[in-house]
Amino acid sequence: MTRTPTRLCALMAGALIAAPATSETLTVSSWGGVYQDAQRALYFTPFAEAFGVTVLEDEFGGGVGVLRAQVMSGTPTWNVVQVEAEELTLGCEEGLFVPIDYDLLDFGPEDFIPGAATECGVGTIVWSKVLTYDANRVDIAPESWADFWDTDTWPGTRGLRRGAQYNLEFALMADGVAPDAVYDVLRTPEGVDRAFAKLDELRDSVIWWQAGAQPLQMLAAGEVVMSTVYNGRVTASNRTGGTDFRVVWPGSIYAIDSWVIVEGTPNVDTAHAFINYTIAPERQAQMPEFIAYGTTVTAASDFVPEEFAADLPTTPGNIEQAIEFDTEFWVENIESLTERFDRWAAR
Repeated sequence: MTRTPTRLCALMAGALIAAPATSETLTVSSWGGVYQDAQRALYFTPFAEAFGVTVLEDEFGGGVGVLRAQVMSGTPTWNVVQVEAEELTLGCEEGLFVPIDYDLLDFGPEDFIPGAATECGVGTIVWSKVLTYDANRVDIAPESWADFWDTDTWPGTRGLRRGAQYNLEFALMADGVAPDAVYDVLRTPEGVDRAFAKLDELRDSVIWWQAGAQPLQMLAAGEVVMSTVYNGRVTASNRTGGTDFRVVWPGSIYAIDSWVIVEGTPNVDTAHAFINYTIAPERQAQMPEFIAYGTTVTAASDFVPEEFAADLPTTPGNIEQAIEFDTEFWVENIESLTERFDRWAAR
């Protein structure tokens, strides 16, 4: 059920009527690459034109530390940031984000998919970390994380995002752990040891990546034979770049990214207005045409063209083969496992 945020409408209308020669500025930080290109086309530019706001952009590379530094500065340069699930939880606990006032939005928590409407964040996409490969460079298609680890059948280097998250899960699945048992195993010391032991097998065959655009660049250049990647970037590359990258859905891990408002932001109402603009179902449903990420407002799925639905992580056939990122586990263990991973990677 939608609501009419009359207070926000009045505030924004008043701002437009009394707009000074220099418009208000809102700085939005997201993940760069083709995804941010899509956000610019769908959200940033149209919002700026509709509300007379200057929208500036930056890129966020992940991690709570940079968000903490923004708040501690007293004058954050970022106003609205797209964060991953664990950053949302940790940042909310630390008071780094302004609590979301759902009375200022057209949609309440009941209008979102489970987990997408929280105290400090509003879900914007559902994405998956998947295995991808170039169909033009392999004779046999890999089908699992066990295949990712099989350097005899598929010789060559692999791309992995540097860090413990996702890699420990993938390592356990490569070692034979059933997807629905991965986090149960990881919650034991023996399970963590098992995951790192499996990573040991791949140590000399890995190129680490950090920015979301890197794995497909490495794949296109032939630097890696297969890689982990954000699923939406694969489809975007195939559509616009003429590549033939394939997604392996079994064992993929999906999660929700959310918009947050950085504590200390002076233009909180404008930040809410921006978030509200992005979650309109018919607008959110246009994202899959640019890049294959799932929608978070329940009604948006009705607007997604059928031709794009098959590539979304939320499509039944895909999500049934995936596991959900366990935010609670990583919030509890991120520091210890990151320290262990960094020591492991430095050896």
